Amino acid sequence: MRVALVAVVVLSGTAHADVDWASGLVTADGVGVADRHAPNPAVARGTSRRGAEDAAKKKLATELAALPVAGGGKLADKARADKAVAERVAAAVDHALTVAAEPETDGAWRVTLAVPIEAVRQAVAGSGPRTLPAGGDQDPPVMIVEGVAGKPAVGALDAATLWVRDVPAWAKDAPHVTGKLAKGRIEGIKPAPATLYVIVTK
Repeated sequence: MRVALVAVVVLSGTAHADVDWASGLVTADGVGVADRHAPNPAVARGTSRRGAEDAAKKKLATELAALPVAGGGKLADKARADKAVAERVAAAVDHALTVAAEPETDGAWRVTLAVPIEAVRQAVAGSGPRTLPAGGDQDPPVMIVEGVAGKPAVGALDAATLWVRDVPAWAKDAPHVTGKLAKGRIEGIKPAPATLYVIVTK
């Protein structure tokens, strides 16, 4: 166990993270080395996988802290000011999605984990997943928001969002609306419960 923990500390510095507003994900890579003192290869691979995941989660936490939040400041500021937000963000990191996991021939593991930016928005808002109104969902699944001049921020709308430069092909037939960004929030739009908003920035 001690060897595995040392491996996490050493390798966490080599982890890499990215914020992709167009896919709505923050991803991080991690590498974990095999425990040479493990009783068998299966145990060695298990500790190296956990080491890789821990390294990726550490990098994810760092990258998430730097995300801009609607209204000003960074996610780290919100987490420092509100313990509940910090706990919800930590839970989002702890439940990060596995995007890729590749074992190496020497028993090491390379993993890529991801946290959806929508999970971060929910952590800040404290609202949890959106719920459908009584009677079902009558709103479009996707809506294009045009005319937004400014940089992406978590919570610009109280809904799941993607930030793009051009309308993706899969959303070309979606209805269009115009929005205006003011202090990190998009004004003039009342988000529908189950609609994904694709924000096209100038």
